[in-house]
Amino acid sequence: MAAHEFMNYKNWLVCGNVTDEEKYAYKILQALKKNDYKVAGYHPKAQASEGVYNDLNHLPFQIEVLDLVVNPKAGLEILREAHKKGITRVMAQPGARSQEIKEYCEKHNLEYLESCVLVELRKAGLPL
Repeated sequence: MAAHEFMNYKNWLVCGNVTDEEKYAYKILQALKKNDYKVAGYHPKAQASEGVYNDLNHLPFQIEVLDLVVNPKAGLEILREAHKKGITRVMAQPGARSQEIKEYCEKHNLEYLESCVLVELRKAGLPL
């Protein structure tokens, strides 16, 4: 599946430091919200707050795309947990990619894409 096709899905979970305005996970989360995506942030070490979760069991809606914006080791653990929750599409941002994540997705028939949400929104002419 091509990156622009992933962007057709509207329910996203951005995994990373979604509470720090300087981090890409935060910027991606905000850009998706600005463009009317239904999006939640996930950071296992953060204090849970509106729109930010530290436990995948408390997500308020079914996730269509898991967006990894974390180091690959943490990303693989999050991916395993998300897969148990039925998430079947994974986008790995630059810096969040690894052969292990790719192989896990292939082994479990998950749709896997290495791309960048911000780049894809820009290509579509959408505001960041």
